[in-house]
Amino acid sequence: MTDAHYHLVVNHFPIIGTIFGFGILLAGIFFKSNTVKNVSYVLFIVSAVFAALSMATGEDAEHVVKNMPDIGKQIIHTHEEIAEKLALVLYVLGVVSLLGLYTNLKNHSKASLISFLALVIAAVGVFLAQQVGTSGGEIRHTEIRNGFTPTKSENNFED
Repeated sequence: MTDAHYHLVVNHFPIIGTIFGFGILLAGIFFKSNTVKNVSYVLFIVSAVFAALSMATGEDAEHVVKNMPDIGKQIIHTHEEIAEKLALVLYVLGVVSLLGLYTNLKNHSKASLISFLALVIAAVGVFLAQQVGTSGGEIRHTEIRNGFTPTKSENNFED
């Protein structure tokens, strides 16, 4: 396995975990269920761990692909900049989620406040996760880049 492969193995979970965690936390708040909220907190914590793994493998993945055809250093740089922002948000969300688990387990009066704080941070995370996923996909999938125009041979399904 190459360094790029390791990055591809770990980089999807922070995105998907944040999106699922956001939906689960929203449901936990709506249904007033600490158990459901705790599931989202665990997802956020795991997402933060995988974000750290993604950041640790990203630089080596960059070195593998940066000189490949149709891949520019600018598109990788853009992805890296957004990924760094997402990672920071997920680290904060992970810490808030640890606090949320603790306050729920102790039936602390601030548990609801922590869940709303986590929801706001997670919403920012979902926004950034979408951007990271798209910019990462654009590195190898030229067909999703802005301004992509398929050539006649790319539209021909009979080849």
